[in-house]
Amino acid sequence: MSTTPVNTPTIVLVGHGMVGQRFLEALAEQGTTATSRVVVLCEEPRPAYDRVKLTSYFDGKTPDDLSMVEDGFMERHGIELYVDDPAVSVDRAARQVTSRSGRTFTYDTLVLATGSYPFVPPVPGKDAHGCFVYRTIEDLLAIEEFAKTSRTGAVVGGGLLGLEAAGALKGLGLETHIVEFAPRLMPVQVDEGGGAALLRTIEDMGLVVHTGTGTQEVVTADGSVTAMRLSDGTELATDMVVFSAGVRPRDQLARDCGLDVGERGGIAVDELCRTSDPAVYAIGECALAADGRVYGLVAPGYEMAQTAAAAIAEQEAKEFTGADLSTKLKLLGVDVASFGDAHGAAEGSLDVVYSDSRSGIYKKLVVDAEGVLLGGVLVGDADAYGMLRPLTGTVPPVAPEQLVLPAGAGAPVALGPSALPDDAVICSCHNVTKHAITQCTSLPEVKKCTKAGTGCGSCVKLIGQLLPAPADSGLCACFSYTRSELYEIIRTLRLTSFAELLDSHGREAARGGDGCEICKPTVASILASLQSGYILDGEQAALQDTNDHFLANMQRNGSYSVVPRIPGGEVTPEKLIVIGEVARDFGLYTKITGGQRIDLFGARVDQLPAIWTRLVDAGFESGHAYGKSLRTVKSCVGQTWCRYGVQDSVKMAIQLELRYRGLRSPHKLKSAVSGCARECAEAQSKDFGVIATASGWNLYVGGNGGATPRHADLLAQDLSDAELVRLIDRFLMFYIRTADRLERTSVWLERLEGGLDHLRDVVVHDSLGLCDELEAMMAAHVDAYEDEWAATLDDPDRLRRFVSFVNAPDTPDPSVRFVPERDQIKPDLTPLTLSPSAPALEGTLAR
Repeated sequence: MSTTPVNTPTIVLVGHGMVGQRFLEALAEQGTTATSRVVVLCEEPRPAYDRVKLTSYFDGKTPDDLSMVEDGFMERHGIELYVDDPAVSVDRAARQVTSRSGRTFTYDTLVLATGSYPFVPPVPGKDAHGCFVYRTIEDLLAIEEFAKTSRTGAVVGGGLLGLEAAGALKGLGLETHIVEFAPRLMPVQVDEGGGAALLRTIEDMGLVVHTGTGTQEVVTADGSVTAMRLSDGTELATDMVVFSAGVRPRDQLARDCGLDVGERGGIAVDELCRTSDPAVYAIGECALAADGRVYGLVAPGYEMAQTAAAAIAEQEAKEFTGADLSTKLKLLGVDVASFGDAHGAAEGSLDVVYSDSRSGIYKKLVVDAEGVLLGGVLVGDADAYGMLRPLTGTVPPVAPEQLVLPAGAGAPVALGPSALPDDAVICSCHNVTKHAITQCTSLPEVKKCTKAGTGCGSCVKLIGQLLPAPADSGLCACFSYTRSELYEIIRTLRLTSFAELLDSHGREAARGGDGCEICKPTVASILASLQSGYILDGEQAALQDTNDHFLANMQRNGSYSVVPRIPGGEVTPEKLIVIGEVARDFGLYTKITGGQRIDLFGARVDQLPAIWTRLVDAGFESGHAYGKSLRTVKSCVGQTWCRYGVQDSVKMAIQLELRYRGLRSPHKLKSAVSGCARECAEAQSKDFGVIATASGWNLYVGGNGGATPRHADLLAQDLSDAELVRLIDRFLMFYIRTADRLERTSVWLERLEGGLDHLRDVVVHDSLGLCDELEAMMAAHVDAYEDEWAATLDDPDRLRRFVSFVNAPDTPDPSVRFVPERDQIKPDLTPLTLSPSAPALEGTLAR
């Protein structure tokens, strides 16, 4: 802990948010905390936390998880922190600050980091019971509690925080409306095209969006919210309203003590963040910077914090005269990024645009007449942000249209980190350059030495590409080989057990051991891919994770899902009735999924055999939703029913799904077959997708949706049925043979040396002479396929594992409970408590 003499200068920091904490860290880094007394007055009941990731609270993060204060930081540096005790007055003449509790502190230097407050439109009813703002952890706790008795919520504001608030309400189970006065969502960050793409994607998620209209009144009854009336005359029935319509600088403390403030708010500061009183500094969202702007992003606040800390220490300070407003966020699961002159405000600027409304992807680059990159907007796919933003102000090494086209369209050139100059800023949150990052050897070292990657996190992927590859590329601490190398070892030596592989090819220290949680399921998947028998027999059972162990996906409350295979999405009325009867009789939640099948949720582990007995008797098989294997092959109705169809897509989808069912792979596999170029089955977003043509079939590979969407690449076109199947056989077996652990085909294809051209050479032109072997391996899989649930039900020994407690097999797990919702059930996540008189439950959980 730092100690300071009695007569040392005192620095008082008012406000302890993200910027305030960065200021304290800067003071500590330059040694100021060792020579000064530092006092912090914090308004909230907890120290600084990551407000950028505030919504992650609803994803399971705790307030402690969001904390930005390293354990022991305050004590080590002798910093006095007073939480829940904000400053209420400043006497500049006496240089004193008084807090709400009545404490008085005399300062030599005062730093105001009071941040901003949510703007609430002055509409009737804004203070009613059920109205909230979305700014602090306490706000979130209040929203979460109120939502328990609500059905509908409305968010006022369609900007960054507004969309996060809407995502939170949706996640809490509310029907959610978004009201934005501007004609598009996120009007500051994205243009009209980007807003349209974002709107389509968000509406597809089930949220209702109202743009170009404002809130006129919050309608109440007995003081509580009942509806919201909009300026276009619409009235929305709602139980709660969340205001997230922007923020305003918190400058009242400065106004009260006579500091200069801007006409529209903000404490006026110079290039060193000094106010009109040289003894007082202002940083972050409360400050009106020297360029006349108030910055609402965290990165400029960090720069101001460092500038002020250096100036106070009388060190050479980098003047703050403005900041990069580039930003990359994931809102409601959608990547959104903007950088530079995103709206093309510069005279003579030109737009290069790629738009795919089906996939919700929009990319726009703004360039000048000489080809200099001025800025851009990315919606739906922002992977290129890390490369594009540092290139702003330069002429990129490839044509701009190649930078926006998706993989597989127009043969784009992928820019690597080598294209960036050394002075390119990689981490805008902490202003860290490529040169600074390349002086480090690992991501933890980068974070410790430069703080890059510790802010919003959008630069982490690019940082990883800049760092040298680790010397040891082994799978884990047990094996020095990669997954693909282990695959070849097992295949070539015909090994059939994990123990044999570990003892013969494991690291010396691991031999004779049990393996780890990385290598056990990886080797189990390889053994299953090479047809080494039923996955739950003998040693194999101990290698499986929880899902494979019970041939079902574990859900949030410890119950399991049941997912029968419905090839191609085609099902008879009789089979539908069986699914309905099973769901009814066992009280299961029923959901039709985007994969064109029906999932049943809420089964206890001991119920799984009885459920699957009825399904197997009706002709169903396992849908393998629990395994890293083929999930589904979607299809449209094709030429049989659709007047646009040119091939029988349903027949082909069924053929492919039955051929590749149960195929174990490094990651899950998804496929689709579209009967014409209208692409209703969305085949180009799948690991392997098929689109019908008048002459046959086009095969696309390496696509995926999810968090990092990628368009599939065209591998071959106008194939016959037999040619199509043969190429898919080769593609899948080559992927299984060479991919890394948990690597999707999209990532594998981009990592594969030579990319699509190399893949085409191998599986189409047989450049490596492997095709006969790949086809034979697939034929062996098809011949050896056995439905895992049918095999389980036929063997009493295999059925013994399906109990909640191994030493109390007839006792159901009491923690698996449900509550009703919308005529079905949902998990009851209330912690289980036993009354003192309740008998102790004896038994060892099986899972």
